[in-house]
Parts: sequence; C-alpha cells; structure tokens
Amino acid sequence: MKNEYLEIGEIVRPQGIRGEVKLRQESQDETRYARLKTVWLKQGDAYVPRKVLRGRASGGFAYLTLEGVESREAAEALRGTRVYVDRANALQLPEGEHFICDLIGLRAVTTAGEEIGVLKDVLTGNPMCDVYAFATEKGGMMMPALKRVILSVDVERGEMLLDADALREVAFWQDQETETV
Repeated sequence: MKNEYLEIGEIVRPQGIRGEVKLRQESQDETRYARLKTVWLKQGDAYVPRKVLRGRASGGFAYLTLEGVESREAAEALRGTRVYVDRANALQLPEGEHFICDLIGLRAVTTAGEEIGVLKDVLTGNPMCDVYAFATEKGGMMMPALKRVILSVDVERGEMLLDADALREVAFWQDQETETV
C-alpha cells in the first residue's frame, strides 16, 4: 500500500534566530521548496500539517520558514523531525518512474519463476543508474536498475519482474561466509 506522505527532508538545525529551519533535502528537485504551501511534520505516528511561509534550497539543503515557528528555540525543538508532502502535492513523475518509498518492500521474481527476495534499499549515488539492494534467502543481492533487467514494476501487487538472464549478468551477491587469511 502506498504511503499518503512522501518524505522531502529532515530538519537538521535552526537557521538564524527567527525560526527558519535547515533541512537535509530528500527531493531531487531543489526548486520544489520555494513552491511549497504546506508540509507535514512527522510527530510520533501522526503527520501534522504546517503552513510554509517561505522556502528555498541551496547546496543540498533546504530552508523553510514555518507558520508558528518564530524563534531559534522553536526551530531547535524541531531538530530531527522528518518533513513530508502529501501525494496530492508531490512531484509528478514521468510514465514508468516510481517514488523510492513505493519500491521499497516490493518482491522480486524472475522470468524463470524464481523468487529473488524483497527490495530493501535504493542507492542513488551512482551517476550511471540507481542500484537496488535486496534481502534474499542467500543473503544480500545488489543490481543496477537497468531497463533490460527490470521488465515491469507493479506497485499495487507489490511485485517487480526481472529478466532472469540479464539478472545473472549483473547481480552481485553478498558472500554468506567470509574467509580469514
């Protein structure tokens, strides 16, 4: 099931003395922070809406001025709080692309009928392509997110179909036992 909220950052500290907060940004679109009208702050299990008075981004960080946060102390109290947008106000992705949070937890199966495991993480630091990390019965498995390997993604069914032959060519399996020399 898709989460109604998508994380766009985490408050890392106050910025200045008037209540602005600094976020480690989780969105690839830096311009989105200037357009935000409302964000949701995760407090316990609840998502609490907060009006955005001003937003900007620079150098991998975003800065927000939130309604009701008017001092450094009030901003400091929000340190570590995760910041979200609701799906209705999320960025529109091109056809065939998915939010990472919707991919995590998908079961991977191959065209040969082999159950691979569950997607646990998506590593986005590679400039060529993302890398998917799976938990499998054999241990960890990683693979580049290539169209020739990933034939289909069905978020509603919770399943990803992988080409068995292409997967054998590109998959990296974590050794279950390590030898000491």
